[in-house]
Amino acid sequence: MNFPITELTDALLVSYRRHGGINHIDGANLPSRGAVIEIAADLLKLLFPGFFDDKVVHSSELKAETALLIDGIAGRLEDEICKSIGCFVATDAKGIDPRRSAHGLAEAFLRRLPAVRELLQTDVEAAFQGDPAARSREEIITAYPFIEAIAVQRLAHELHERGVLLLPRMMTEWAHGRTGIDIHPGARIGTHFFIDHGTATVIGETCVIGNHVKVFHGVTLGAKSTSGGQSLRGVKRHPTIEDHVTIYSGAVILGGETVIGSRSTIGGNVFLLQSVPPDSLVLMEEFKVKIMSKRDRIEAPDWQI
Repeated sequence: MNFPITELTDALLVSYRRHGGINHIDGANLPSRGAVIEIAADLLKLLFPGFFDDKVVHSSELKAETALLIDGIAGRLEDEICKSIGCFVATDAKGIDPRRSAHGLAEAFLRRLPAVRELLQTDVEAAFQGDPAARSREEIITAYPFIEAIAVQRLAHELHERGVLLLPRMMTEWAHGRTGIDIHPGARIGTHFFIDHGTATVIGETCVIGNHVKVFHGVTLGAKSTSGGQSLRGVKRHPTIEDHVTIYSGAVILGGETVIGSRSTIGGNVFLLQSVPPDSLVLMEEFKVKIMSKRDRIEAPDWQI
């Protein structure tokens, strides 16, 4: 039995016209998700040679392998930046040459890779010093998901700071899907940053994080829910975390005016909408844990049907 191909095609075309949600057909295409993922994966190989690659990298071949990888990334990165600029030019800013701009942005970004590596080395060190379960720095790079998440975020942040649209967010969402850690490329993060465990940690676009900050899994550094919508674009909506702060799992800290003072500790499941001064200990006191013998426990009704 044949499928009604023409009928199904026509129905989808009507949906495309009515609801949109398709790439810029007959115009500037959006960056390719597959290409962006490949670029991000190759950038991780540059940042950590031998850790994100299946093949062994010998010291005698390191220079040639590095040059080959940079060459392969540069052209593809320029192409995807060009697409991003092209979409922007098509709607808002006439007179810009996307290809020329993309080349300059790609080169400037690649020149920042040594500096990004220096930052990441402080993150690895923070994890090693902050987690007694870590047997080596190599284990942290290989097995700790936060390293991949923060590496991609630091890369994406470099593009975000240079005004590249969409591409940085595609990179961090790829890392989010792989690690369960959601860090917006706009977030400004200092040195020696460590997310222990990491799952379900969320860090928003305008968040500012100082040096030597340790965060546990399930922490949200977010924005208050308001009706402002797009009118709040560019406004600081996420908290500032000063140096040497520790935030335990499940804590939620919201708002652009919220500042967590240096050397403070935020306990688990704390919900904060206000600033706290330096050297603070913030705990939830309303909830109590009751421990009793199972034998003394009154049997609950059996609601099973």
